[in-house]
Amino acid sequence: MRIDRAIAASAATLLLVALLSPAAALAAKIAVIGTGNVATALGPGFAAQGNTIVYGSRNPAEQKVKDLVAKTGHGATAASQQDAVKGADIVVIAVPGTAAGDVVKQLGDLSGKIILDPTNLVNRSNPDGNLDYAKPANAASNAELIQSLAPRAKVVKAFNTLNVGQMREPATAGGPITIPICGDDAQAKAMIAALVKGMGLEVVDLGPLRYAQTLEQMLVVWANARAHGQAFNYYLRPQPQTPQPR
Repeated sequence: MRIDRAIAASAATLLLVALLSPAAALAAKIAVIGTGNVATALGPGFAAQGNTIVYGSRNPAEQKVKDLVAKTGHGATAASQQDAVKGADIVVIAVPGTAAGDVVKQLGDLSGKIILDPTNLVNRSNPDGNLDYAKPANAASNAELIQSLAPRAKVVKAFNTLNVGQMREPATAGGPITIPICGDDAQAKAMIAALVKGMGLEVVDLGPLRYAQTLEQMLVVWANARAHGQAFNYYLRPQPQTPQPR
């Protein structure tokens, strides 16, 4: 009995190690819903890691969508948004934050899928030009709204604190960049962490999905600093290990 438990524990450890490595995300089918700036940054970045990308578009035959598919390569295709999610392991909601809820509602059954939410919802109407956090009407964060609309999916918040230019070219930041993530499913987070690392970025797990509002407010800090000429990227430097007192 003890041997069986030890074998099971060892197998679980090996699985977690595998999931936390960039190679773990290889060979996933990823539906990227949208063909705008975030989609054009993340789709090619994920395809370069060996994943199969299908872009979900309202107009999959449009020339700009065809150009994006060609740029992405690696067997990428385009389909309607509803068809794109069929058979997908991961669904990326690469649409404006104000549209995320409506888009998720019309995608159909997302049970068992990992949903990557990089969206932000902000109030841009302040007279002083600063952004405020705009919480959705029926949830504490956009990520939790998406989870409520797809209750049997596994939502992970990630990539909402990084500008599109450095999603495409992380090296242009001049130093390390950290992508904070959160979600309620450990294996789903490990899969997204592998995608993050595969793009040459660092990752820190901030815990369960209820902390998504914290990540979404981190975007407000980032955007307002940039508007005031103090552009930065998040880098959450790991605390060095210190010897424990004996």
